[in-house]
Amino acid sequence: MARKAAEQTQDSLLYVQAVNALSEREFVLEADRIDFKRGRFAYVTPNTNFVSMHGDKATIQLAFNTAYAGPNGIGGITVDGLASNVKMETDKKGNINFSMMVQGTAVSANVTIRMVQGSSRCTATVTPNFNSNRITFTGLLYPESESNVFKGRSF
Repeated sequence: MARKAAEQTQDSLLYVQAVNALSEREFVLEADRIDFKRGRFAYVTPNTNFVSMHGDKATIQLAFNTAYAGPNGIGGITVDGLASNVKMETDKKGNINFSMMVQGTAVSANVTIRMVQGSSRCTATVTPNFNSNRITFTGLLYPESESNVFKGRSF
């Protein structure tokens, strides 16, 4: 019973930190799972698969543990862009919806982050504007200062 209460307190603390990180636009969502369209998914390494924001700059990185180095040097792609149309709303149940448009050299996409009240676990759905290859990152959201991600070469 005491352990469960301690876990809930820890989750609440992480949730408050995550909400503050979103509102300050200084966050990293470290994904442990990536969902593709048509129900396919892959479990991935959180420190190389993430969606992050620092002020008005956003980064989206995918990296798979394969022999192929990929354009970013770590098995996938890394794209940087400017974030605009940033909106953050809280619904009646306390769930957070955060959305932004990310525009860069190699990316033009809507990013929607959904975080359930009381937990820092969330999803980030990346919907490109030029095709229908929607990708959903699922993982924990951290303040940028608490995150430990490795960023590959970006386009």
